[in-house]
Amino acid sequence: MRCPACQYNGTRVVDSRPVDDNKEIRRRRECESCSFRFTTFEKIEETPLIVVKKEGSREEFSREKVLRGLIRACEKRPVPLEQLEEIVFDIEKELRRIGNAEVRSEDVGEMVMDHLAKVDEVAYVRFASVYRQFKDITVFIEELKEIMTRQSNEK
Repeated sequence: MRCPACQYNGTRVVDSRPVDDNKEIRRRRECESCSFRFTTFEKIEETPLIVVKKEGSREEFSREKVLRGLIRACEKRPVPLEQLEEIVFDIEKELRRIGNAEVRSEDVGEMVMDHLAKVDEVAYVRFASVYRQFKDITVFIEELKEIMTRQSNEK
């Protein structure tokens, strides 16, 4: 590792510890030439998740895009941002656990709806109406009936 102060190509590790839930390693290093100390971080390079859209195009999975959709669905609802961020984290973790480099956008959308249904039914219906492209009120009513059936089965 090259020293950022003197550019000497020899450093030693003074301290090393895991950070970010053991996803990274923080290392304190010292230059063997000028004794300058600096910090480096080492982490696993994750393979990008590719989302295959309905029409066949591909794009990299975007946490921000999923979060924006959740925020829009939960607008003026009592759902804290931290909970939405946790949903995004859980969805990405599940997609990576499955282990496929490519995932269908439909699968991501269904995962979002599954999480929203447990958190806030109004937000769920909002998201579903856009995601499933409800054409008229009948489809909307059918979705509401499904929610009501689910609720009565849980009691």
